Amino acid sequence: MHSPVIDFHTHPIFYDKFYVESALNWIKEMHADKDWENFYESFSDPDYFINYLHESGVDYAVVMADLCPAVTGVCTNEYVREFCKNKNELIPFASINPYLTVHTGKELRKLVMEGFRGVKLYPTYQHFFPSDRTLYPLYQQAEELKVPLMVHTGSSVFKGSKLKYGDPLYLDEVAVDFPALKIVLVHSGRGFWYDRAFLLTRLHENVYMEIAGLPPQKLQEYFPELERITNKVIFGSDWPGITDLKGNIAAIRNLSLTEEAKNNILGNNAAKLIALGNH
Repeated sequence: MHSPVIDFHTHPIFYDKFYVESALNWIKEMHADKDWENFYESFSDPDYFINYLHESGVDYAVVMADLCPAVTGVCTNEYVREFCKNKNELIPFASINPYLTVHTGKELRKLVMEGFRGVKLYPTYQHFFPSDRTLYPLYQQAEELKVPLMVHTGSSVFKGSKLKYGDPLYLDEVAVDFPALKIVLVHSGRGFWYDRAFLLTRLHENVYMEIAGLPPQKLQEYFPELERITNKVIFGSDWPGITDLKGNIAAIRNLSLTEEAKNNILGNNAAKLIALGNH
């Protein structure tokens, strides 16, 4: 019997403020076989999105806001909150841009009080190092509030992103300074730093690897000792940046891992991280 499947990394198709043109064009190209207007309108309906998730074999999905005006666009926290409102299957994660918000800790506390279950930082899009001490009030609040911190690591296809900010090593000292803060390495250091993401996840009890944007069938090639940390690996799709969610899940089911390990990756680890049964 399979455990619930949680997609820990999805984005709304609709950005309520604006898309950066190059990012929107990339998504359109990804779904070039579809009638874009119909596709865009359909997936702007949360119930339609939930139905798609269920048909793909997903029980719950994290939906993330995006405050990256220089690279992808702006999908506000307010929009994500309303998109997920009264939808048990959808788990809202906030975005905080340290260039747009002065008091990041206070902002996170407010957002969590409004129902957000975690926060996502985009260093490569927002151009900052995650070890910057000005972010420590944010980390302190996330630790106190017991909400996970997602941080984009590694490469990106979007124009304007700067790779140097995506090195997972900058999160080593954050993990040390905030030992109770759950840190999720989004994309697992994709490209340059798979080894660093793996080592940090093994080294720190509070660090996890998230595998969105990685071909699932290649996970054991990228991480030869994956079996050793399957209690710390989290499935994510990066929808709408993929076209076959069901196929991604099937590819993980086909890995040469134990059934327990596959269930952990596909949902059990995420459920513990966000205390799913407590909401």
